Amino acid sequence: MSRQRIDEQAAFVLHTYPWRETSLVVEVFSREHGRLPLVAKGARRPGSQLRGVLMAFQPLQVSWSGRGEVKTLTGANWRGGQPLLGGVALLSGYYLNELLLRLLPREDAHVALFDHYAATLLQLAHGEPHAPLLRAFELALLRELGYAPTLDRLADSGEPVSPQGTYLYLAERGVIAATDNFGDAPTLSGRVLLDMARGDFSAADTLVQARALMRRLIQHHLGGQTLESRRILIELQDIGAGL
Repeated sequence: MSRQRIDEQAAFVLHTYPWRETSLVVEVFSREHGRLPLVAKGARRPGSQLRGVLMAFQPLQVSWSGRGEVKTLTGANWRGGQPLLGGVALLSGYYLNELLLRLLPREDAHVALFDHYAATLLQLAHGEPHAPLLRAFELALLRELGYAPTLDRLADSGEPVSPQGTYLYLAERGVIAATDNFGDAPTLSGRVLLDMARGDFSAADTLVQARALMRRLIQHHLGGQTLESRRILIELQDIGAGL
């Protein structure tokens, strides 16, 4: 395997954890190379220039080299232009990062998703309502991964969804008419499905029904694993409705 060298790649830090005595393993989401782990040698030393740079939710330019699965970070610089997240926005950011860490394969480029992520962080930082932003990102993520829920047509017949209709969404099939009993599958109005297909989460009932559907779909693709960031947000009663 030839040695890879990548210079000044737009990226965000998703997660870090200690490695050996003075270093870190940094999970980054890069624009053109996707998610990958990098060893930041000496980053935990008090005098390391990387200590104040490798921050989550901040746009970076990173460089790395190596030939194995885990490459070596050779440089990182802050690109600027991103206010710090706080409060609900910060917890929402951790939720986005956890989704990417759990669902996004390593070294699989998703340029459009990277741009959507960067835009979502900026909107959160400027105080825009978090729930519509999270629903839109969840939908974009599933589409990028090839799990795209088709929301505006029936799974079996291909007929268009009617705004006046009532439907169910089954993870393995898609939208079906709500004429059969499928246990706890959430009921969705046709108008809500069409809103979601357009990426319009402005209506209150669309947000409520979209939350139930997206939670179900994400849990399905996670194999039933619990997202820690979602659990924390739900426990905080005043902001739990967002997730």
